[in-house]
Amino acid sequence: MTAPRPTLLYIDDDAGLARLVERGLTRAGFRVVHAADGQRGLERLQQGGIDVVALDQSMPGLDGLETLDRVLATPHAPPVVFVTASQDSKIAVTALKAGAADYLVKDVQGDFIPLLQVAADGAIRRARIQKARDDAEAEVHASRDRYAALAAEREVLLREVNHRVGNSLQIIASLLHLQASSSTQDDVKAALTNAMGRVAAVAQVHRRLYTSHDLKSVLLNQYLDALLEDLRRSAEGNRMSRLTLEAEQIEIDPDRAVAIGIIVNELVMNAIKYAYPDGAGPIHVDLRALGSDVILSISDDGVGLNAKTDPRSTGMGQRIVTAMAGKLEASVERDPAHAGTRIVLRFDRIPAPATNPEKTAAG
Repeated sequence: MTAPRPTLLYIDDDAGLARLVERGLTRAGFRVVHAADGQRGLERLQQGGIDVVALDQSMPGLDGLETLDRVLATPHAPPVVFVTASQDSKIAVTALKAGAADYLVKDVQGDFIPLLQVAADGAIRRARIQKARDDAEAEVHASRDRYAALAAEREVLLREVNHRVGNSLQIIASLLHLQASSSTQDDVKAALTNAMGRVAAVAQVHRRLYTSHDLKSVLLNQYLDALLEDLRRSAEGNRMSRLTLEAEQIEIDPDRAVAIGIIVNELVMNAIKYAYPDGAGPIHVDLRALGSDVILSISDDGVGLNAKTDPRSTGMGQRIVTAMAGKLEASVERDPAHAGTRIVLRFDRIPAPATNPEKTAAG
């Protein structure tokens, strides 16, 4: 398919020279439109269909430089080749600074027409390249805007999901609390209370994510503070007036935050139940960063290792702590130097990358 001929608008008050330009450029494959002055050239430009403008400097009314400014101010302005009979380089510099694509000196015999053809072809080619570049950049910006809009929408949806999940889990925890309060059997009451604490620990993570600036991480100090506040309000809250927390600001992913919350819930509830047989006592949770590791400890000043195993204990809490510690790849140790009970967990702040089982087997 033959490409359409480019259209050149030749603005010059010299009618004879304009006819020479039309004949010469028509043979070179152009379609030439002539305007006798700047104003008529601007009017023709408004009609559209112009690929390049050849503009003379010396004309009645608007001169070339004035016309150049107005041409380039039009939307989607074509490139302009500035043409003049003057040898003054100042005009060339001024025209090029004003935005002309090229500049050449004309003569009355039309010997400049081949140069005009080369200049017009080059101006059109550069304009097309620039347009393609601008279109590509516009598409990149549009794609970024679309991606940003989708990311913002996704974030809103994730926040809503976390909000609803957190609310649902909180409702479940409240139902367990009501059921525990109405039970007359101590073992059932204890089991329901424990279940309530575990559900509340997970619910708090979703609350943190709903209000967090980053849906990919949870601030452990804020999370543990809220979790311990939930424990103070639990069924046995009258025994937790001395439950304290010291925690550095540490960010961690939501899945591992859930494991940490469940561990803290189990160990704190265990201390509440068994550390102080004669009443309430201090229970302290401490969270520290040590290099790339996180150190979490739960301690009390109760009966410690000298106590006999409480007959009410089912061992479920210990199994849950062991399972969650495995999820964290954490070491769990009892501090033998502590007068009461102090459990210390140590784990990497950033989990180790998962290994490929097939690659491990092959290697």
